[in-house]
Amino acid sequence: MLKFSIDIGGTFTDVVAETETGLSSIKVLTTPQSPDRGALDGMARLLGKLGKTYADISAVIHGTTLATNALIERRGAKTAFVTTAGFRDVLDMRYEKRFDQYDLNIEMPKSLVERPLRFGLQERILADGSILKAPQDDEIDALATELKHQKVDAVAIGFLHAYRNPAHETYVADRMQKILGDEITICQSAEVACEIREYERFSTVCANAYVRPLMSNYLGALKAELNHLGFDGSFLMMLSGGGLTTLEQAMRFPIRLVESGPAGGVALAAHVAREVGSNKTLSLDIGGTTAKICFINDGNPQTTRRFEVARAWRDVKGSGLPVRVPTVELVEIGAGGGSIAGVDVLGRLKVGPRSAGSDPGPAAYGRGGTYATITDAHLTVGNIAAEGFAGGMISLTPDNASEAIAKHVQDPMQIPELETAAAGIIELADETMANAARVHGIELGHDIAAFDLLVSGGGGALHGARIAEKLGIRRIIVPQNAGVGSAVGFLRSPVAFESALSVMAPLHDVDASELSQRVVDQIALVTTIVGEAVPIDNIDATVKFELRYQGQGLEVALEYPSHSFVINASALEDEFVRRYSALVGFTLPNIPIELVSVSVTARERRGLEKQPFVPQNADDAEIARQVFDLESQDRVTYRIIKRSSLGMATIQGPAIVTEDQTSTLVRPGWTVHASDDGHLILDRSDT
Repeated sequence: MLKFSIDIGGTFTDVVAETETGLSSIKVLTTPQSPDRGALDGMARLLGKLGKTYADISAVIHGTTLATNALIERRGAKTAFVTTAGFRDVLDMRYEKRFDQYDLNIEMPKSLVERPLRFGLQERILADGSILKAPQDDEIDALATELKHQKVDAVAIGFLHAYRNPAHETYVADRMQKILGDEITICQSAEVACEIREYERFSTVCANAYVRPLMSNYLGALKAELNHLGFDGSFLMMLSGGGLTTLEQAMRFPIRLVESGPAGGVALAAHVAREVGSNKTLSLDIGGTTAKICFINDGNPQTTRRFEVARAWRDVKGSGLPVRVPTVELVEIGAGGGSIAGVDVLGRLKVGPRSAGSDPGPAAYGRGGTYATITDAHLTVGNIAAEGFAGGMISLTPDNASEAIAKHVQDPMQIPELETAAAGIIELADETMANAARVHGIELGHDIAAFDLLVSGGGGALHGARIAEKLGIRRIIVPQNAGVGSAVGFLRSPVAFESALSVMAPLHDVDASELSQRVVDQIALVTTIVGEAVPIDNIDATVKFELRYQGQGLEVALEYPSHSFVINASALEDEFVRRYSALVGFTLPNIPIELVSVSVTARERRGLEKQPFVPQNADDAEIARQVFDLESQDRVTYRIIKRSSLGMATIQGPAIVTEDQTSTLVRPGWTVHASDDGHLILDRSDT
């Protein structure tokens, strides 16, 4: 068995190879202009190390931020939007409200489709699915001819109430395809996001059409290159919801890949949480560009079907493009290793969200970067060493880091000591991440101090202890191979697919028989899709009901195994009331309950896979490094311990546990030891 996983991030591309004896990994710099180049370079290096060829690979699992970056940077296809006559401005009207009513300078995100490329057809389906007016062939043909003249690359079709009856979308798409030809992408909203709320549905289908040509070309070219090199195994893609899907489905619905990289980090966190018996886990994945936060209960991450990309205004919720796809519920903060530090117009220290990325990267990389970053700050205070960074792939230059911090932070703020300025950058980044976790936890009703902090990514273990102190958390988990955590998470993820149906009716008015049949049909659909990659008898399906009090926006999800789900209005009402009360603290007994939607998920059945771990004796050689401490304004002696030689003994901080892809900072007042599974466990020893 030889499996490869590839995570292409904004700064680094992580490549992991799994064999019967364990994992091997490598970090290479992302090549933004040709993302596949860095991935193939990493694969070639690992194959050489293992003495294998591409023909020996049984599976490749891939996750990438390419779709997300295309949306943010507006580098997608020239797209047209076809909708019901009179509704082409829904994309600009959005929710008909300001996301911040007191800020006079807010910026709304620009639509992916400019107004001249939005067209209305004379057709109408009513809310109950009945047809009021059918589209006319001559109007469809004339519009298709116009789109051909406009030389569009993609067409998104979103008609009113298509979630209830997609007949018009299907008819128009088929007729237009014959005129436009197969080289033009056509996406239907009922296939991409078959749910109510036309703005979100229209936004999602436009986003899918916008990135599909780019993603199809990229994935097709990568697969072809792998096949040319001798690879003949399965090629799977990581979904935003934490599951895997086939290449064909990924190319058809690339919008489902927008959070595929971060979802891998959450998948690893959920897997490790189950291994070490952590029932309440806060996952913190810090990469080169961003930090990602997700709450995990009993080994199950928080998930949602509503997500927002490309926020246009200070990373404020409501300022981005909404997409209705299954995703793990993440909070992203612009505080990765490459996040740029500087002074704002009011003379205050500012860190992120702008990042130096991989090209040119932090100043210490010596690749032309001149801005001060979090990585430069870690090098300056002594948290990381210049040698061996990223497994020796990059030799850091301390003088470049010092010059950048002095120029952009120390001198403008008139800070006496360079190390104080560097430590201040790290402290502000820690506070930013801790505050984001604090706010998100309050929104979800969590007592954060009762959670364990599980850190991954190249920077997670460097920041974990200080963030835990700020949140009152007393245990930290650092998984094996945490520095390439998302790529490892891909290997631990099941093949899965989700589909949703809008209902939007009072619970007791729902036709249980008719809805049950629709759900059974959806179970068959998602099971067939997952069955393209795994045996049918190894698939489990679940059904999730979303309910709310009439007139509210707060929806509560109730999940059941597909073999035992029954649409019983009274039972669903009782469970909804119980869950709502636990979440909010009260109920509304005189308000009717609505069934908003039903979603169905098929998922590959997988056991708890454990990696081999053979503890070694601790290295007797004492190595130490001086690390600057912000609170005492002095350097503190930290022991340097290789993770491979940590053994099972408990080590008292201050210490730094080093490995190829990351370093774990064990601050004073913390201890560290290896668990039976090889994961590092940090416990706070002070009172």
